[in-house]
Amino acid sequence: MLPTPRRLTLLVSALFVVGACAAPAATSNPDDLLALVKTAGTIRVSTDPDYAPQSVLKPDGTYEGFDIDVTNEIAKRLGVTVEFITPGWDTITAGSWGGRWDVSVGSMTILADRKKILDFSVAYYYTPAQLAATKASGITTLDGFAGKTICVGDSTTYQYWLEGTLDPVIKALTPPAGATAFKLPTDQNCAEAIQAGRTESDGILTSNTVIEQAIGAGVPIVKVGEPVYNEELAVAIDKSGPPHAELLAAIDKIITDMHSDGTLKALSEKWFGEDLTTKVGELA
Repeated sequence: MLPTPRRLTLLVSALFVVGACAAPAATSNPDDLLALVKTAGTIRVSTDPDYAPQSVLKPDGTYEGFDIDVTNEIAKRLGVTVEFITPGWDTITAGSWGGRWDVSVGSMTILADRKKILDFSVAYYYTPAQLAATKASGITTLDGFAGKTICVGDSTTYQYWLEGTLDPVIKALTPPAGATAFKLPTDQNCAEAIQAGRTESDGILTSNTVIEQAIGAGVPIVKVGEPVYNEELAVAIDKSGPPHAELLAAIDKIITDMHSDGTLKALSEKWFGEDLTTKVGELA
């Protein structure tokens, strides 16, 4: 079997770096992804470069946002640095990462189908899925979207809800009759398309955090009705990658500690203006 990019990097590094750094914290399984990450001194994290306010690639090449701050805090508590990688969302959720990155910290909803190919941490925050209509559409109710087209990010829960394939464990309202999905690579692309005057859709379905950000940025949309369902968001790791039980346990502990010590609440209030780190009630 050929070495993964992570393992190959470590093999090359071992030839040239001897005693340059302090020994990594001991792990019970030297093949676990935790040991590989600690030895490398870097955790490679997939994220979205255009998903404000969760994650944004700035003109200077650095990233900012809620997910970015959460990632940096996880890395700090692991004792490593972060390398951000930006594959497409459909690629991330498909699994079979081939060792190109270690974890995803990208506001991924825990779903039964995803759990077949990805392992999830405990949730680090929770968001409502919110519909918004273009001002030009004149839509003011959920039923007003019947037979209309709604823009969604590709391979998102928002697409699945409209298509009737959302995990039934998630309690959700019934989609508008005959409403169809207009898919773009990311949710943020939907807001950008409407801002640019494109008319392929009559509205957007995405996280309420993204809707609020878009409205604040002047995108001509208005929120319609109450959230249609709520999402539980977590760190994900590819099941087909290296063993990672120890890394997942370490991340679980870090997230649990960040809930307990108020770090996640503070970051949520910083980026969203409210605390989204407590699980909200499910919709009837």
